[in-house]
Amino acid sequence: MTAASGLAAVGGLAARANRSTTEERTHHSPRAKHVIVLYMSGGFSHVDTFDPKPRLIRQHDVSIGTEFKAGVSSQPKQERFLKAPLWRFHANRECGTEVSDLFPHIRSVMHEVALIRSMHCDHRDHGEATLQLHTGSTGVAMPSLGAWLSYGLKSFNDNLPSHVVISEHRPYSGPRIWDSSFLPGVHRGVQIVPGDTPLPNLQPSSPAALQELELGILDSLNQRHLKGRNEDPNLQSRIASFRTAKGLQDLAPHVLDLSQESKATLDAYGCAEQDKTSYAAQCITARRMIENGVRFVEIVDAVGACRDNWDAAHRDVATHAKYAKRVDQPVAALIRDLRQRGLFDDVLLVFCTEFGRSPWAQDGKGTKSRTHHPWAFSSWLAGGGIKPGIIHGQTDDIGNRIDENAVHIHDFHATILDVVGLDHERLTYRHAGRDFRLTDVHGRVVRELLS
Repeated sequence: MTAASGLAAVGGLAARANRSTTEERTHHSPRAKHVIVLYMSGGFSHVDTFDPKPRLIRQHDVSIGTEFKAGVSSQPKQERFLKAPLWRFHANRECGTEVSDLFPHIRSVMHEVALIRSMHCDHRDHGEATLQLHTGSTGVAMPSLGAWLSYGLKSFNDNLPSHVVISEHRPYSGPRIWDSSFLPGVHRGVQIVPGDTPLPNLQPSSPAALQELELGILDSLNQRHLKGRNEDPNLQSRIASFRTAKGLQDLAPHVLDLSQESKATLDAYGCAEQDKTSYAAQCITARRMIENGVRFVEIVDAVGACRDNWDAAHRDVATHAKYAKRVDQPVAALIRDLRQRGLFDDVLLVFCTEFGRSPWAQDGKGTKSRTHHPWAFSSWLAGGGIKPGIIHGQTDDIGNRIDENAVHIHDFHATILDVVGLDHERLTYRHAGRDFRLTDVHGRVVRELLS
C-alpha cells in the first residue's frame, strides 16, 4: 500500500465514522456523496466546443441582421455576421456525442458524461454571471453552492473543511463565489492557492506538545465564553474554525503532497514531477481531497489576471486552444482515475462556465472574436447518479437560442443538490425574517439527466 493509499484509508475511516449522521441529514437517498466543480472561468464558446452547427460553416461571414446593444460592445446596434468554428467536430466512438478537436481527451470519455446543450443564465457580464453560477444571484451576494452543500451535509472528515476551492488567482466577483454569506461561517470555502504555500500560516508556531496545551486552554476558555451565547452563529463558527485549522495543520500537508502519487498517475494527468501549479496538479489534489472526506471541491480555471482565461476570445477565439490544452487531458484523466479507484459513482463532476459565446463575430465581418452569450451555452455532468452518454437540450441551427429543454442556472443547482440527496425547496435557512434557499423561488430538478 502506498503512503497515499494509507492516508486515503485514514480519511475513509473518518468518513465511515461520520457517515451515519451525515446521511440522516439528506432529504432522500443520495446518488453521490461528493462534488467536484471544474469551473472554466471567462465563458468558453459552445459552438467551438460541444455544440456543432454546420450552418456556421456553410454561411460563414453571412449577415443575419442587426442586434441592438450587442454583447458588451459600446455600439447601440451591430450587424451580426456568422462565424464558423475554428475546430472540426468528431463523435465519441461509444455514444456518438460530437465534441470539437479542442477537447480530444474529453471527447474520448463523453460516454461517461451527460452533456447539456441548453444552459442559459440571466446576465451577460462576467461578474454577475459568475456570481449567479455560484450563488444563484446576479447582484446580491448570497451563500455559494459549496456553502449550501456544506451546510446541508457537513463533512465526512472533521479534520478537513467540507468546502474547498482551488484558485490560483482572484476570479470574477472574487471570494464572494465561495462565501457562506448569512450561513454559518464554517461553511465558507477554504481557498487553496497552488504552489509552495497552498495554505498560508499553516505551520505551527510552537512545538507539538506546547501547541496541544495551548489549544486545550483556548478551547476551555472558548467553551466558557460560549455559555449563554449559543445562539451566536459567528461565535460558534469561529470556535469551529480553530478545530478545522488544527485538522488542516495535521492532514493537509499529506493530502497536498503529490509526490506520493505514482509516475503512472502523474503521466495520465500530464502532470510533471514537482509540479504544484498546473491544472493537472489541481485535479489530482481535488481527487485526494475527496478521498479524504472533503464534500465539495471546486477548481477555478484562471491562470492569471481575470482576462487570462477563456474571455480572451474577445481578442481572438483561437486563444481557446491555449486554455483547452491546459484542462483537456487532466479532466479526462480525472474521470478515468475516479473510475479506476472505485470512486466514480460516489462523486458528481460538474464541468461549467458562466455563459457561452456568440455565433457571430463580435467586431464585424471577417473578425476573429466572439462576444458574451448568456442565452445558450453548454455544460456537463458526470459520475454518481448521472445518465451517461446522453445529450440534453438543443439550440437552434446557429447556437443562438434554445429550441428544446432549456436548463436555467436554478435548474442546474436544483439538479446538483438532488444528486447529493438534498431537496432544493427544503434546504432553507432563516435570515432577516424569511427563509432563503439556493434557488430562491425558482428551479426544477432535470430528471432526464439522472439515472
